[in-house]
Amino acid sequence: MSAKWFISNLSASAVLCLSLACGSLSAQEKDTVFIVKYDTVYLQHEPEVIETSKVSPSRYDRRVHRYRKHWEALIPTYTKIQYAGNMGLISLGAGWDYGKRNQWETDVYLGLLPKYRSECSKVTMTLKQNYIPWSLQIKEGPFSAEPLTCGMYLNTVFAHDFWVSEPSRYPKGYYGFSSKIRIHAFLGQRLTYDIAPKYRISAKAITFFYEISTCDLYIASAFTNKYLKPKDYLSLSFGLKLQLL
Repeated sequence: MSAKWFISNLSASAVLCLSLACGSLSAQEKDTVFIVKYDTVYLQHEPEVIETSKVSPSRYDRRVHRYRKHWEALIPTYTKIQYAGNMGLISLGAGWDYGKRNQWETDVYLGLLPKYRSECSKVTMTLKQNYIPWSLQIKEGPFSAEPLTCGMYLNTVFAHDFWVSEPSRYPKGYYGFSSKIRIHAFLGQRLTYDIAPKYRISAKAITFFYEISTCDLYIASAFTNKYLKPKDYLSLSFGLKLQLL
């Protein structure tokens, strides 16, 4: 009888200790409790302490940060490919978008001009400035439209047959323009598809665009030659833009 009473009393004591331990845990939710076979072990939780450095960056650290920030700004944010546009049959380029709504773009292209009836093919270079005043989301989907794009660009041809200043073989003032550098103006529209994050590989958006352009020489010819039609001084071009960043 004494042995049974001892075991019963020991079980009751264990239940009482467990009840007291659980009661104390309700007041301290962040404590850790380990329950072993015959007893309850109570461990106090130590709060985590995060130490922050109060040392301000040195002049060298600030200079390195500015240095890296300026060089990062030179990384192109997109690439483009364009067909026609008086800048080559095919032109490949890269550029940067900026502004509060990324409404400004600056492009640099290298183009290929086939030889056609000339002696050899030629390489062109184009510096282009774009302005996109509006971007409209289409029914909250992945597509958006830019109903108007406009801008200007300078184009040059790398060849000995073209010149900036009038050659001496011509009478002074015979040609009032440069055959090597052309100034263009354009209007166009765009349609953009935003790629879902899980499907992105190298680009986050793809844009299709078309442009109608003309150049300074064509404009002068249109005003001085009334018989010219729009197809004689306007050019249509198409292109794709891959938004990388």
